Amino acid sequence: MLVHRFRLGDVEDAQIYAAGPLMDWQRSESGMWVMEHALRVPEWRTTDDLYQWGSAVEVHAELTPEDEVYFYMRWGDEIEHR
Repeated sequence: MLVHRFRLGDVEDAQIYAAGPLMDWQRSESGMWVMEHALRVPEWRTTDDLYQWGSAVEVHAELTPEDEVYFYMRWGDEIEHR
């Protein structure tokens, strides 16, 4: 499930520029909770954001159904929607 999303501007290497915001998220309340409750290590990937001429970074985690509900009730409104 999608647990975090953010956008980067038009940068040379999105993989490098994503490191700082990813570390900030991991230190946030929701990030620490996801890292503790994820069934596997969460994965992140970058995609081209053609609408805003940059990159979008998404973090996906596998959680139990109960944890998915808790996450969406607690932090679901913080996830940036397209």
